[in-house]
Amino acid sequence: MRAVEAPKTREVVVLAAGGTIAMAGDGPAVPALDADALIAAVPTLAHRPGLTARSLTGAPGVLISPADALRIARAARDAALTGTGVVVTHGTDTLEETAFLTDLLHGGECPIVFTGAIRPASAPGADGPANLLDAVAAAATPHTADLGVLVAFGGELHAARDVRKVDSVSPLAFGSPRLGPVGFVREGVVELARVVARRPPLSPASLDATVHVVHAGLGTDGTLVRAALDAGADGLVGVVLGAGHSPPGFLEALIAAAERVPVVVTVRPERGAVLRATYGFQGAEGDLRAAGLLLAGTLSPAAARIKLLAALGAGLDRAGLAGAFAVDDP
Repeated sequence: MRAVEAPKTREVVVLAAGGTIAMAGDGPAVPALDADALIAAVPTLAHRPGLTARSLTGAPGVLISPADALRIARAARDAALTGTGVVVTHGTDTLEETAFLTDLLHGGECPIVFTGAIRPASAPGADGPANLLDAVAAAATPHTADLGVLVAFGGELHAARDVRKVDSVSPLAFGSPRLGPVGFVREGVVELARVVARRPPLSPASLDATVHVVHAGLGTDGTLVRAALDAGADGLVGVVLGAGHSPPGFLEALIAAAERVPVVVTVRPERGAVLRATYGFQGAEGDLRAAGLLLAGTLSPAAARIKLLAALGAGLDRAGLAGAFAVDDP
């Protein structure tokens, strides 16, 4: 039997979800471009067969609510499950959070690629068109199958679980400090540098829980941890120092909080992880591990919060939460 050759590219849908890429103006930029306008502004895409576009919202990234993010994530996941490559344009302020949420939901083969812009569409040197071209190329190629959700920015491709916004104003706004980019897009050609380990998907009914992020620092105690609980938190993300080190008062407050709500702990360094037995001083990693908290040392604080929100929204119990976060503590 003659083998049937796989198609060279797949159809792509662009889902516009606002952000700087869709902003313009003679003065301060404001939302101005819908999905069709984004495509029309890039002649190469305007005439590309198999490309469609749909608008979800025109909001800046900072105004995206948890309910908005879940709606965007579901729309992207559902489109990808039809066998279509998906591109989501999004505001960069919260792009890493919605992209990671989408990755938590998405268990399919087809890629979902987030992108955006640092410079408005009306600005000299606007970077949105080039980022959109790269994102479409990444969503269309079969080489990105089974990589989950990616972020295309400045010619680089990043895994959603690793990506962070690393610069407020540079066109190279996103990076993956721990492992580096998954790949690159050069002249419309995708080159992959590494594979991405997939996780079992979550199915949150909502993101209605209240989860606060509380940071440790020089001499911090448990005051803000207790304040977050008193304010009605359903869960907490504690950000500790170094390789899992905490001022003793801060750690004691996290341990006490874990008797009432789920507490996830990650670390402040961008290339972070929690050690196991290197140090033995009070508040070192051994004390943290002995406390029985949920450790997510490789996730950023923002990603840890999104994952806890999604896990709570999916109704996971204590054992389910422990299993979900175990993969983030290698």
